Amino acid sequence: MTEYPVDPEVHNPAITLGLDTFGDVHTDGSGTRLSDAQTIRNLVDEGVLAEATGVDYFGIGEHHTETFPLSAGDVVLAAIAARTSRIRLGSAVTVISSDDPVRVFQRYSTLDSLSNGRAEVILGRGSSTESFPLFGYDLNNYDELFEEKVNLFAELLKERPVTWSGNTRAALHGVTIYPRTESGHLSVWIGVGGSPESVVRAARYGFSLMIAIIGGETARFAPFAGLFQRALAEFGQPERPVGVHSPGHVAATDERAIEEFWPHYETAFAEAARVRGFRPPTMQNFLRDVGPGGALYVGSPETVARKITETLKTLGASRFDLKYGMPGVHQSQIMTSIELFGSQVGPLVRDMMA
Repeated sequence: MTEYPVDPEVHNPAITLGLDTFGDVHTDGSGTRLSDAQTIRNLVDEGVLAEATGVDYFGIGEHHTETFPLSAGDVVLAAIAARTSRIRLGSAVTVISSDDPVRVFQRYSTLDSLSNGRAEVILGRGSSTESFPLFGYDLNNYDELFEEKVNLFAELLKERPVTWSGNTRAALHGVTIYPRTESGHLSVWIGVGGSPESVVRAARYGFSLMIAIIGGETARFAPFAGLFQRALAEFGQPERPVGVHSPGHVAATDERAIEEFWPHYETAFAEAARVRGFRPPTMQNFLRDVGPGGALYVGSPETVARKITETLKTLGASRFDLKYGMPGVHQSQIMTSIELFGSQVGPLVRDMMA
């Protein structure tokens, strides 16, 4: 595998810029679909390149499908940890509802050990539901599963003997879970889409808030950031950061970025529309979301940087994670997008936010 030099630049700690991936299956230069195995090996190189170009965080979202064959993102993150020294590593997101909170804690506390304290977990319901029947969970229990498992995970984070009982898993009676983290603290976020209840839940447990925005106007989520800060105060919790996760693609010019991204975006969202029953994407809607105030960050480094900066200011956020890639995008275009995001978009955003 190619080795990349690590960028020694020290960043403003107030602003965090990350890259998220769902492990999308990409294509080579001839348009041939890569194997699942090659996709996973490429992910390691992508994480290493992200650190080398100055990115602060690299996240892998959990999926269990043909186009997103990333069911064990923590294993890939461990491989990246072995080849990096600075970048923070975590999920984007972990579907806690269909997982076991004890195993999630164990996997990420292990990653935290291997990475010398760089692990994070973003807990969420997930944007798809294929994991529920796969692991034997009833979607009728969707809300109860999430509430109970987040509750248990919050107890596990205290890293002391846990006594807990609920309806969704076996009870624990004074059990200590290992391995414990070296620092005694694991960084945890709650990923939310359109649910105020999830915002309040994040504040109640003292988790940070990650707002996933995949379409429409980003400004409509500003009330969520305000609600989160008010809820933190009401629960007596210390201040916590707000982050934004949105799709995008960076290329040398706006025109090239749209040309590389749109065909694959159209295919992926048309399939999602067929399965979930919403309207398929149109070029008009796509360009509206690519434009000012929209939820797609597709363009040249300057265009993407200006849009990220505006989003951070509008939402009062201090972190932005770009969900890069779409199934079918060429691997070379993915690597270029990562390089431009780290080496050009990041410095521009930090300058604009200074």
